[in-house]
Amino acid sequence: MRSSNHLIFLAAILIFLSSCGSRKFSKNNKQIEKAANKANNNSYKSYNTLSYIDEFKGVAVEEMNANGIPASITLAQGILESGSGNSDLAKYANNHFGIKCTSDWKGKNYFRDDDQKNDCFRVYKDARESFRDHSEFLKRKRYSFLFQLDKNDYKSWAQGLKTAGYATNPKYPDLLINTIEKYQLHQYDQSESEKQKIAREDRVFTEINQNIPQEKAKFTPVETPPPGAKPILADGTYTVVKGDTLYNIAKRFNLTVDQLKMLNEMSTDAIKLGQLLKVK
Repeated sequence: MRSSNHLIFLAAILIFLSSCGSRKFSKNNKQIEKAANKANNNSYKSYNTLSYIDEFKGVAVEEMNANGIPASITLAQGILESGSGNSDLAKYANNHFGIKCTSDWKGKNYFRDDDQKNDCFRVYKDARESFRDHSEFLKRKRYSFLFQLDKNDYKSWAQGLKTAGYATNPKYPDLLINTIEKYQLHQYDQSESEKQKIAREDRVFTEINQNIPQEKAKFTPVETPPPGAKPILADGTYTVVKGDTLYNIAKRFNLTVDQLKMLNEMSTDAIKLGQLLKVK
């Protein structure tokens, strides 16, 4: 009988402690929500995924340039973890990445059921601070191998996060990759210097293509050849015939126009029928 009463007493104690704990967590959350409501005048911005990307792509790129984490990965994680900024954790705790409290966390806490009942999550002053802490979180030793990957290789980063144990969902890499590709988030993975370099290369390539027809047009074909003139290649010389230009002669003998002019000590582009040109 004593044993039975003792067990009943212990069960009652556990229920009481659990009830006290739940009230404590609830009270804490209400204080956090009250402060957040006051800061936002009881009006939270409602996002869809596109507006979320537009709002936070800038800070994601800033963090990429500062810490080397692909902006596409950061944005995709924010979209998935925060419900595109609409979760209670994002609205009240400014926590867009589901980062939990650790022993070194000195800030405020927000509690909700996750892997365990009343898991502890970090509270940030604003969303930008959440993005910054996300970068710091990934600089921990367990994620160090990720920074050896190409920052434009978002697929390897997505797989690497799972390998490092960032999330328990086995489909987490696929969710990230699908989100990145659906919304083309990989476009934000190039730094400004990379974009400028590509733009310069594109301009040079365009100019070269535009100049080719102009280069051809610059060398007007010669008219009718003199009687008896024949194209020959003897002793490294070539006889100019009708239709020839410096451009097509140079191309025929694997030379540039400048090389052909240098071989023949020419100061102009003019040629005439029957003229002998050195071609090697």
